[in-house]
Amino acid sequence: MATRTVCQVLQRRFASSAAAVRTPATEVRGQRNAVFSREQARQRALYPRIEKIEVSMQGPGLDGTLLIMNRGMSTPLSCARHLTEHHLINSALALVDGEPWSLHQPLTHSCSLTLLTFKDSDPTLVNQAYWRSCAALLGQVLETAFKDDFTVELLNTPEVPVTSGAFCCDVVLDPQLDSWTPSEESLRSLTRGAQQLIHQDLAWEPLEVVPSVALEIFSHSRCKQEEVEQKAAQSPKGTVMLHRCGDHVLLSAGPLVARTGLCSQYEVTAIHSLGQGLWGLRRRAQGLSLPLQLQAHHTVWRKLRQRAEKMVRTARMQEVNGLSPPDSTPPRTSQ
Repeated sequence: MATRTVCQVLQRRFASSAAAVRTPATEVRGQRNAVFSREQARQRALYPRIEKIEVSMQGPGLDGTLLIMNRGMSTPLSCARHLTEHHLINSALALVDGEPWSLHQPLTHSCSLTLLTFKDSDPTLVNQAYWRSCAALLGQVLETAFKDDFTVELLNTPEVPVTSGAFCCDVVLDPQLDSWTPSEESLRSLTRGAQQLIHQDLAWEPLEVVPSVALEIFSHSRCKQEEVEQKAAQSPKGTVMLHRCGDHVLLSAGPLVARTGLCSQYEVTAIHSLGQGLWGLRRRAQGLSLPLQLQAHHTVWRKLRQRAEKMVRTARMQEVNGLSPPDSTPPRTSQ
């Protein structure tokens, strides 16, 4: 008990020291966007000449359809534009040679392509990407929900199945907010923030990068830098996947759906305390959502919401998000 108390005191001192010299949130977001855009431009420049690739479309009514596209430039969304309005509007994710693929990720070789929707006979992959996207949206809202006086550190987002009843986003707020208990109005405010992003219909832009680029992007966050190293070590190619939504850059465990506008009913349902961790007091924000193509009657929604209020427990609930306590390196901040 004494050791735990000492650790908590040291963590608070580290956090206070870091907060005193932290970089303004707008500057952090600007730096992340600049590095993301620079790397995105560098990768696009790898294909200076237009080279053609063959894309063999798969799926109902499309078998045998062959599209001639541009290597390194065309995306699954580009292919959808050559098909019908149904494919353009309803596609949420793609399979490229059987591999889950973002609609905005460029195609680099001749391949087979399947466009996935929420109403497919087996929507498992789309549902997983949607749940992951909803959690990403919640993290983006949390980063900008508090005044610039308070730091917000997004932790490694737990991958939970849709059957868990809620998507999750783990976060450490400024130590000054340790005693804060979210009210119903606080949850409604976060919900409104998410709905604003949904109405903007923003794209989730994917970018696969080497660890050094990701480390530069998250140079203001020791927590995210350690997450980069973990994901790179687990990746067969040694790379990490980033996404950008508006001015928010995030790490992702897998592909996201094409755009925020695919979300329809969306509500932040709870924020639970997980106890002290290496980065401070950990909280688990949770939410519930249904995509645009699937709607629920308000009575059904109310029952789903009641379930989504209960804490989602994962197999790694007791594992601390991070490998070592923070040092004097300023943590990532937000307004």
